[in-house]
Amino acid sequence: MVNNFQREGSVSNAHVGREFELEAQNYFKHKRSVELRRPYRVPVGLSATDRKDREFDLGSSEPPILVECKSHTWTKSGNVPSAKITVWNEAMFFFSLAPEKYSKVLFVLRHFNDKRGETLAEYYVRNHGHLIPDGVEVLEYDGEEVNQVWPRQ
Repeated sequence: MVNNFQREGSVSNAHVGREFELEAQNYFKHKRSVELRRPYRVPVGLSATDRKDREFDLGSSEPPILVECKSHTWTKSGNVPSAKITVWNEAMFFFSLAPEKYSKVLFVLRHFNDKRGETLAEYYVRNHGHLIPDGVEVLEYDGEEVNQVWPRQ
């Protein structure tokens, strides 16, 4: 059975995601001197008395940090991957429900769209910046370097 939505050249999309999480974990270890565990669970919820554990891709209690990793790309035809953007919005929702003591990072693959003249992360910030909670960083990674997209510098 052929899956038309699977990343070209990959074993599976889940495999691509796990590999990207490992790259993020290495970035934090070598560039920020932070050891992150995967997965990392913290209690989240709107109520202080009724919380449920949520599994984040990466995290640490010391220093307190939560990381969600997304290796999404523009569609082959250069269109917005709207279902993937919904997943980014969900990550922002869970960041907003996580304990305040945690730093929060959305760590995404840098994917440039020539037709639009921007990366997927830049598109997200431009169109969905109002959904990004205070204190969340959006970082894009191209395989070598990391660029901070949010907060704007």
